[in-house]
Amino acid sequence: NMKFTAIISALTATSVAAFAPSVGGRSITSLDAAVVYFSTSTGNTETIAEYIAAAASIEVEEIGDASETEIVAYDGLIIGSPTWNTGADEQRSGTTWDDFLYSTLPNLDLEGKNVAVFGMGDQQSYMDNYCDAAGELYDLFEAKGCKMFGLTSTDGYSHLESKAQRDGKFCGLMCDEDNQYDLSEDRAKAWVEQLKSEGFAF
Repeated sequence: NMKFTAIISALTATSVAAFAPSVGGRSITSLDAAVVYFSTSTGNTETIAEYIAAAASIEVEEIGDASETEIVAYDGLIIGSPTWNTGADEQRSGTTWDDFLYSTLPNLDLEGKNVAVFGMGDQQSYMDNYCDAAGELYDLFEAKGCKMFGLTSTDGYSHLESKAQRDGKFCGLMCDEDNQYDLSEDRAKAWVEQLKSEGFAF
């Protein structure tokens, strides 16, 4: 009868939920295939992280608050940082990423994960080091065997040098909340659409 069927359906749904892997206190399901991780000094990187997360309908979290178990459970990682230590060869962001990249990342098995990078910079004040830290993220995650997505054109930017360029393109989405803040949200939306078209694991 209908009542019995409804009870069985409810029990089945409950048991399926019970067996979904729980990570960081919440279940990872196909709805949570990707996440945005960021760290920030002034809040600008968080602003862009939220634009991206809203456009992709996914969660956003500070990398310092993420557990290793949680990170490896995702299929897709969208990662972003500001550039603070300009001209540095490593630890360029001046944020939690600096410790994560050299203390935590080496221990993680991320082979085959989909990764896309975004970065923050100031083209006018730091035109020789625009978004350098994004290049550091890109290189270190690529070295872990991740599949990198989301390279973008350098058209529309006025920097001179950037360690975030690969073969004439940026290694991801680069934003400038100091000089081009009015372009950031649309750039983020367009980039998410680009990632979808590239087959990123959302």
